[in-house]
Amino acid sequence: MKLGMFMMPLHPPHRPMHETYDEDLAKVVHADKVGFDEVWIGEHFTASTEPIANAMTFLAAALPLTKNIMLGTGVVNLPNHNPVIVAAEAAQFDHMAKGRFLFGIGPGGLASDFEVFGNEDPEARGEKMLEAYEAIRYIWANDPPYRFQGKHYNFHITENIIPEMGIGFMPKPYQNPAPDIGLSAMSPFSGSVKQAARKGWSPISANFVPEYSVASHWKKFLEGCEEAGIAPDGNRWRVARNIIIADSDSEAEDLAHDPMGSTHYYFDYLWKALCGANYSVAMKPDPKMADEDVKLDDVISQLVIYGSKETVTEKLIAFRENVGPFGTLLQAAVDGSGKNGDAERRTMAAMSDFVMPRLAGALVDA
Repeated sequence: MKLGMFMMPLHPPHRPMHETYDEDLAKVVHADKVGFDEVWIGEHFTASTEPIANAMTFLAAALPLTKNIMLGTGVVNLPNHNPVIVAAEAAQFDHMAKGRFLFGIGPGGLASDFEVFGNEDPEARGEKMLEAYEAIRYIWANDPPYRFQGKHYNFHITENIIPEMGIGFMPKPYQNPAPDIGLSAMSPFSGSVKQAARKGWSPISANFVPEYSVASHWKKFLEGCEEAGIAPDGNRWRVARNIIIADSDSEAEDLAHDPMGSTHYYFDYLWKALCGANYSVAMKPDPKMADEDVKLDDVISQLVIYGSKETVTEKLIAFRENVGPFGTLLQAAVDGSGKNGDAERRTMAAMSDFVMPRLAGALVDA
């Protein structure tokens, strides 16, 4: 099993952007140093709490500072972009990374981003995401002349082509035919997971969804593989979780529920954001619960895997048995101000040095 990190990233809005960029970059470098296999960086345009607008621009700063870790966009919200620009930027980044690039895509998940780009219709948003990716793959698979006509996107290069000068040619990625594609998923019984399975992509189950919802993603993955005639492979499935490891179970529990801690802030923010977008069902331990009956401490208890390194190992083994055979575990990153950064680095080291070898051993024994 592989170990990665998923970074929204999420910070309190009062923190200066340059400070959080430095912190997040240092976290990527540390993940590479302690043996993480991959890291995924989110993007948003209209939230000071999630201030990275272009994950590839941010990750470019990590390229000369890291050696082995794969660098992923988590995710490029395609309806908010021109696919011609994304195709060129992703191809460029893949060459700069010499193949250390994972291309995560999605329809978006922030209501203010939807509003500013005029993408508030969820059906149209889904259509645009799929069509944008088809446009990107068309560019990567072909030489000029280019002619693409869709419902939402149209472009061509048919006149201004000078082959001997390379004019009119769009770049192709370093990885042939394309980088691995990741698709984010947070809905129970997500149709996105089924799409990902059919297309040979890798679904990424969000860290803030309950266990039953993660298990439903594996069911939809199996459905998509069956429809496409593809053998299901759990190594294509990534699952994100918030994880806290401390010297004792009680210390880890205190860190998880500390009202001034990063984990409490993380889930308080997400709960309010999902309620504001009328999509609280994604986070509820029981989808039939009324919003007013949901208690944040109960959510944290159910969604965060915390304890000593031995306890966390046991919990992760049980979690994987319950939800399905995912091949990559993504530790969700939290804000690192105050004592939170030291606690997170301790968790990262314990995950790499202790938990993952024993988790791998348990999977072999099973």
